[in-house]
Amino acid sequence: MERILRIGMGFWESRTLLSAVELGVFTVLGHRQLTAEQLQRELGLHPRSARDFLDALVAMEMLRRTDDRYANTADTATYLDSTGSEYIGGFLEMAAARLYPFWTHLTDGLRTGQPQNETRDGGDLFTTLYRDPQRLHDFQRAMTGLSLPTAHVIAEVFPWQRWKTVADIGTAQGALLRTVLETNPHLHGIGYDLAAAEPGFTEYIGPVADRSVFEAGDFFDGELPEADVLVFGHVLHDWDLPTKRMLLEKAYRALPEGGAILVYESLIDDDRRTNLPGLLMSLNMLIETPGGFDYTAADLHGWLTDAGFQYPQTEHLAGPESMVWAVK
Repeated sequence: MERILRIGMGFWESRTLLSAVELGVFTVLGHRQLTAEQLQRELGLHPRSARDFLDALVAMEMLRRTDDRYANTADTATYLDSTGSEYIGGFLEMAAARLYPFWTHLTDGLRTGQPQNETRDGGDLFTTLYRDPQRLHDFQRAMTGLSLPTAHVIAEVFPWQRWKTVADIGTAQGALLRTVLETNPHLHGIGYDLAAAEPGFTEYIGPVADRSVFEAGDFFDGELPEADVLVFGHVLHDWDLPTKRMLLEKAYRALPEGGAILVYESLIDDDRRTNLPGLLMSLNMLIETPGGFDYTAADLHGWLTDAGFQYPQTEHLAGPESMVWAVK
C-alpha cells in the first residue's frame, strides 16, 4: 500500500523540487549557509509555509540543514545553481513551466493518441517553439540541461581519435559539441539546426568557437552536413518510424566510408521492464509530438542495419541514457 500511495502522490515531491528551481533556491544559496528567515526574505516567500518548504527539501536531500542554517548539498550546488557550468536546471525549468501542466492531460492523450501540449488544438511543436525567441531560448537551455551529464561521458568513452570532424544534428545550444571539442582538441565540429538556433549556439559555444561552426538547415529539406561522425542526441524519439528511418538513411548518405553515426537517448531496455525513465520519456513524446516514441537498442540496431550501417554496438552512458553507434 505504501508504495502505491508514494507513486500516486509523487507529484507532491516533484512539484516541491520544481518550485524550488523556479524560485532560485539553489542559486540564492550558492555556497552560503542561510537561516530560514534569510532565505524567506531573499526568495520573497510568505512566512506561513516557508519553513515547511525548506525542511521538505532537507527531507528530500535537496538541501542540508546544520542547526538553523540551510545549505546546498554537493549535487544541488553542482547541478542546480544556475551560475555554474554544470547547471541542469534548464530542463527542470521547462518541466515546471510546460510539461507539468501538459501531463495533466495524459489520460486524454492515451485515449486519443494526440499531443497534449501547445499544439493540442493544431500546429507543430517545433514551429511554435522556434518562432518565439524566449521559448526557443528556454528550450535550448532545457536541452543543455538534459544533455550535459551524457555529453561528458560521450566525450570520454567514444573513440574520437579515429576521426577528425563531427556534426551535431539538432544541436540546440551546442552542449554536446562544446563538451566533445573541449575534451578532444584534435576535432572540428558543426552544429546543425534551424537558423533561429544560431544566436544561442554562438553564445554557448564560445570556448571552442575557433574549431566549430553553425550550419543552418532543416533535415526534412535537403541533405545532412558532411562530417566523419554524425550525432543524433534526443532527436530520433521526436518522430514516427518512417521519419526515423529517413533520417538514418540521410545520415548514411552524408557519411564517408568508415564514418560513424552516434545516437543517444534514454533508450528503453530491450526487455521493456527496467528503464522506467525511457518508458516515461516515450509517454512524454505522446504529450509533445504527433508520432514520436522512444525505443530499445535492439530496435535501433535493426533500423541502422536496414539503412546500411555495420557493427552497431550499445554502451551505457549516465543515468538512464545509452548510446548506439555504428559505422558505414
